[in-house]
Amino acid sequence: MSDVDLTTPSASPASEAAVPARKRPKPGERRVQILQALATMLEQPGAERITTAALAARLEVSEAALYRHFASKAQMFEGLIEFIEQTVFSLVNQITERETDGADAGIRQAGKVVHMLLQFAEKNPGMTRVMVGDALVFENERLQQRMNQFFDKIESTLKQSLRGAADANGSATPSVDAQVRASALTAFVVGRLQRFARSGFKRAPSEYLEASLALML
Repeated sequence: MSDVDLTTPSASPASEAAVPARKRPKPGERRVQILQALATMLEQPGAERITTAALAARLEVSEAALYRHFASKAQMFEGLIEFIEQTVFSLVNQITERETDGADAGIRQAGKVVHMLLQFAEKNPGMTRVMVGDALVFENERLQQRMNQFFDKIESTLKQSLRGAADANGSATPSVDAQVRASALTAFVVGRLQRFARSGFKRAPSEYLEASLALML
């Protein structure tokens, strides 16, 4: 691409022919590459705050090239958060639409949502640092607020599923029972993600998951 010159003044025709030309990314492709590089850098245990200079160096482009696709680093993190939101809530919808039969449908929904969240984190350690806020400490405050809203929405989804289960089981206070369980499950998920990130991604979030869910559900 135009930001990187692979030729040198002293290169011979033979050596020039040996260097493959770098293809110009398709529209939108560079934006995806930037987000992928950022997520990969976040996967390094104990990684310090990522600068745009380091990100540009990893991609072998100038910082100016990054800002042609994102107005700020905060906007890059927003891109990662959007990916998390779209992926997770798409899977949540699939779970709630599929698990509808039987009095324990709500319990199954809640269990599978928790399982999906922890599996997503396990497969995407860089995203985990965004989800728990470790990667957002020195960034714009609105990013952390957005992740807080993400978990509020997860808790609301769990509450809705568990409310149906409480009704089916004849609870005298289904809303209260559902809220307590949903809150406990959400705290459990956040705690597992924090432990995963702060252990350098060594403690799997899915550790003893089935036994843990059996205690809470």
